[in-house]
Amino acid sequence: MRKKLLFICTVIVTMSFMTNNKQKDNTLSKKEKKEGWVLLFDGTSMNGWRSYKNKEQQGWDVKDGELYCKAEGVSKRADLITANKYENYELQIDWKISPKKNSGIVYMVTEENGASYESGPEYQLIDDIGYPGKLSDKQLSGANYDMNAPTAKISKPAGEFNHTKIVINKGHVEHWLNGAKVVDYQLWTPEWEQTKANSKWKDVKPYGMSKSGHIALQDHGGGIAFKNIKIKPL
Repeated sequence: MRKKLLFICTVIVTMSFMTNNKQKDNTLSKKEKKEGWVLLFDGTSMNGWRSYKNKEQQGWDVKDGELYCKAEGVSKRADLITANKYENYELQIDWKISPKKNSGIVYMVTEENGASYESGPEYQLIDDIGYPGKLSDKQLSGANYDMNAPTAKISKPAGEFNHTKIVINKGHVEHWLNGAKVVDYQLWTPEWEQTKANSKWKDVKPYGMSKSGHIALQDHGGGIAFKNIKIKPL
């Protein structure tokens, strides 16, 4: 009985230690700060973000430590972009998609085009299982949308948070999803040009051509939430 009681006490203390030492959402550890990480979302406001082309929008809000895009009751929509532009960096972000919904993280974005995704490549976010339309491999979560399919289908079910990492360094791009690298490509090579020529971007000259730009969170009808958004220059 005494051994059983000691075991239970040990479990309780261990769980308490783990809980107390779990990093809070939307914060940086001392180690991360030392490494040069910067928060892009403080958990309480949209400071550092604005709508694409400063369009009027009603979709984006902050609640319970999440930056989210409403699916209902919205007549004016726009993608949300960072106030600053970035070139070589590692971006980390947690996201969850609502059932049957679709969104994306677009990078190297400029505002010279009609939409953010016409200038920058898109890291696809979608309900892989429940989306009502037929999806090709290049439309699954983690894909470089309509360019590079993810090597594994490992997104979590709708309503659960996924962890994404995007690395861009001198034209080399990596997409990571839930700890696994799922896309790896090099911009502006003959192979990339051929991939573009076989995609929906074949006639969109600005697509993927900027070496730096904003990071955009796509409003594709809402139903997407983000937290723990941080960036480290490379």
